[in-house]
Amino acid sequence: MRSALCLLPCVAFMLAALTHSAAAAPGVTARPAEGLDGATIWVYRIEGEDGFAVEVMCYGATLLSVETPDRHGKLENVVLRLETPADYVRGNPAMGPVIGRFANRIGGAKFTLDGVEHNVTANAGKNHIHGGKRGFSKRLWTAKVLDGQDGVRFTLHSADGDEGYPGAVDVAATYSVRGADTLTIEYEAHTDAPTHVNLTNHAYWNLGGAGAGDVLDHVLEIFADQYLDTDSAKVPTGEILDVAGTPLDFTRPTAIGARIEAVNGANYDHCYVLRGGVKTAPAPIARVYDPGSGRVMEVSGTHPGVQLYTAKGLNGRYGLPGIPYGPYHGLCLETQHFPNTPNVAAFPS
Repeated sequence: MRSALCLLPCVAFMLAALTHSAAAAPGVTARPAEGLDGATIWVYRIEGEDGFAVEVMCYGATLLSVETPDRHGKLENVVLRLETPADYVRGNPAMGPVIGRFANRIGGAKFTLDGVEHNVTANAGKNHIHGGKRGFSKRLWTAKVLDGQDGVRFTLHSADGDEGYPGAVDVAATYSVRGADTLTIEYEAHTDAPTHVNLTNHAYWNLGGAGAGDVLDHVLEIFADQYLDTDSAKVPTGEILDVAGTPLDFTRPTAIGARIEAVNGANYDHCYVLRGGVKTAPAPIARVYDPGSGRVMEVSGTHPGVQLYTAKGLNGRYGLPGIPYGPYHGLCLETQHFPNTPNVAAFPS
């Protein structure tokens, strides 16, 4: 049997505007909140400098909010969120959690590893997506505040056979805030047998503020010249295509809504092949600019791919009181290894 694996991918989100608000004391505070059936779910607030603050909770190791100023110094949350932890437990379209054991899709809900076929949960038609019916996003993680009081480390144990995956896995997701503008997420996984692990965060970003409307005017740049071809169920075929000459080309800053009607289904839901493959140190992934607020978000990380999702399927069912989230009200930049990697030998392992 091969020795245990240790995976250390990371992603950093740097958000900036022209001005900053009054300073706040950095540090971490915690408060209990009630989930379903009276269960207590802890919510952690990580304060950075100049008002920059992040909230995360134990359920799903979920990113609840990122508060950052606009060009006038007005602080707003730029992540779509729900009102209470209980709202998340009842079910939601993956608003901000850590996704695992394997993010995105596995074709046919099965794969062969070391000559043994493994059947994982089919929860997207005949395919598998986002870890199954009860993936990491739907579990209560254990939290510990970092000694430096600049972040929180969430840990979770996934048993052998969980959702059909071989081997036990101990995973960690650490959220930390640096200065007045940077949120970093670091993922770690230790296994006792060969298996597949692919972790990401599924936050919906709206730099105009959560509930401010759609993101079609957000200007996006992705540092990728290629994307993964998929079948009708969005499962990668193994072929890698060029973005040049297609509506998927964001090699230059382009408004998200500029060509979205030319995309199949009028919705981006594509995995981009980032330049340089898997990195040993974070490299640029994407840049998003909102002309209305003046906010800019720069994403960097070590993953080989990023899934762009523009959330056409949001239909007003979820949101805050009096603020329903509709089509295109957020965009996801899911940094990850390639979907269907267990079945495509040419993809980075």
